[in-house]
Amino acid sequence: MSRSPFGPSEEELRANLAGEASANAALTLHDADLAAADVETTGPEVPRDLTAAAFFDVDNTMVQGASIVHFARGLAARKYFKTSDLVDVAWKQVKFRITGKENSTDMASGREKALAFIAGRPTAELAALGEEIYDEIIADKIWPGTRALAQMHLDAGQQVWLVTATPVELAQVIAKRLGLTGALGTVAESVDGKFTGRLVGDILHGLGKAHAVRTLAVREGLNLKRCSAYSDSHNDVPMLSLVGTAVAINPDSDLREVAKNRGWEIRDFRTGRKAAKIGVPTALALGAAGGAVAAAVTRRRDH
Repeated sequence: MSRSPFGPSEEELRANLAGEASANAALTLHDADLAAADVETTGPEVPRDLTAAAFFDVDNTMVQGASIVHFARGLAARKYFKTSDLVDVAWKQVKFRITGKENSTDMASGREKALAFIAGRPTAELAALGEEIYDEIIADKIWPGTRALAQMHLDAGQQVWLVTATPVELAQVIAKRLGLTGALGTVAESVDGKFTGRLVGDILHGLGKAHAVRTLAVREGLNLKRCSAYSDSHNDVPMLSLVGTAVAINPDSDLREVAKNRGWEIRDFRTGRKAAKIGVPTALALGAAGGAVAAAVTRRRDH
């Protein structure tokens, strides 16, 4: 198929498709969880801020280390694959964390191994494994400071979404365990409740994350200028640039430089430095206060 040289590249088309699929899956899973939940209110309902939300990257932002490596550890313990495969995944993550840049060969290899693992397996199985492995490994690796920031947005009546390259089924488990709204993640194609071994678009990353956030914002009626985004990686600059308040959490060197140049908040929970103290940044506090006022004016009933 011919394509105009002035049109989007193949990479951009895959990123857009991945973002669209991620937003669709995230809202579907969120609606299913709401339908299945037996919610009892024990206190006054928090007024909803209908036009603001917060978007959090997962790896090294919400979770210490790479969530997919933690998941792989759990799978290896259950004999789903060999320990040597786990070492390979971990080494590629180490290279990425040191250089801050993905290697295309590493990404392709990792994608092929992951898709080979899930091909033919029920989607429910992946979610069930995610629940078990979260409780065993990931629960103890949540950054308290980042969790506190997410809670600040929840307390202001705002939606809070995870945005990650991790499979959406696993990302949804993390979001659910943390009491967040939901998760945008990589979507693996499934037919009749079983994975086909193909991705919808590509891994949710870079431009894909930005498109997923933009798509969800349109669906949910969010004003991106009133939204916030948090990440540790310069690869998420497209997502961070979409919103009114961008925050670098435990940033890599390139993101730290971008944040300084653009005047973005920097929060580092890895050290004892002043920046790591848990608190509400001034810009975020103002956003939350504005959200409370907006919620009071625009509040509507859920039912």
